Amino acid sequence: MGNDLNIRAEGALDLVSLGALVHRIDPGIVPFRKATKAHIHVSGGEFNVAANLSDCFAMKAGVVSAMVDYPIGDLIAERVRAAGVKPFYKHFTHNGVNGPNMATVYSDRGQGVRPPVVFYNRSHEAAAKLAPGDFDWGSVFAGGVRWFHSGGIFAALSETTGELIIEAMKAAKQAGAIVSFDLNFREKLWNIWGGAEKAVEVIGRIVENVDVLVGNEEDLQKGLGVSGPEVTSRSNKLDASAFVGMIESVVRKQPQVKVVATTLREVHSTNRHTWSAVAWVNGKTYSAPTCELDVLDRVGGGDGFAAGLFYGLLSGETPEEAVKLGWAHGALVTTFPGDTTMASLDQVRAFAKGGSARIQR
Repeated sequence: MGNDLNIRAEGALDLVSLGALVHRIDPGIVPFRKATKAHIHVSGGEFNVAANLSDCFAMKAGVVSAMVDYPIGDLIAERVRAAGVKPFYKHFTHNGVNGPNMATVYSDRGQGVRPPVVFYNRSHEAAAKLAPGDFDWGSVFAGGVRWFHSGGIFAALSETTGELIIEAMKAAKQAGAIVSFDLNFREKLWNIWGGAEKAVEVIGRIVENVDVLVGNEEDLQKGLGVSGPEVTSRSNKLDASAFVGMIESVVRKQPQVKVVATTLREVHSTNRHTWSAVAWVNGKTYSAPTCELDVLDRVGGGDGFAAGLFYGLLSGETPEEAVKLGWAHGALVTTFPGDTTMASLDQVRAFAKGGSARIQR
């Protein structure tokens, strides 16, 4: 039993994540050019993992981020509280005109043959201004922390955010935490200031501190500069062999990495996906089952997988069970509006065991 990761048995916080908090404007199935109303979801890849662990898995989670003191910041801070996540903020004052801002993500849901469309306004974003020295890691990790998480979107925001991640990871290691990183490679973000070469250099230095890596073949190739098969739209997205074949190169580059995991998704239409997952844990490969998803809102499914996987590992489950919990939770997240979970732990465990969608009376 167990997973041989040597995770701390206890701590004041089970997981602390570092990343940008954002709000997503979602007009549903109506494209923005015809939209007359929209929902607001609070998100951020790193925050999503913390919120999921707190809200579904009843773990003690915290988020380290920038917070702007204006109504959009208030809205976001309220949702962070509602998720039960402990905040550690560096506060910024909005000038009433052009910032600093909490980033906006615009994302319609698409429908059928029409894919979702995602674009950003990250102009004058407060989180991009975060830099080493902005947080007292001794107080953040006071009382112990079991797991620390960050991701590639935050690393790509500016020349200082990647350096802050490295500072945080070194402090987390000293505090005895497992360190994870979701590669989440976003070419558009890197191209604004650094480009492909800078991305590989910065991410390479980050991953030197990492125990658990989340990312697909494209993330590994573009984020870590690991060679692999050409990723084409026609390739079978559910064939894990290409991903597993790249692990050897990853571990040769970063021998301290103990876990590499990814979701496997084949998109038949916007609302119909085939879904699985795979993880390499200490030299062995573990695969989740495969299921057909009727997708309501695909945003956040990958973070849902990461949260379930981390929960399984933090709870001392076997690697096989941890992968199934991640797979099950990620699948459920795609059935809810918004970026974070609305599932219960009972639902996740039932689906991980092969539950069905029959009505529960």
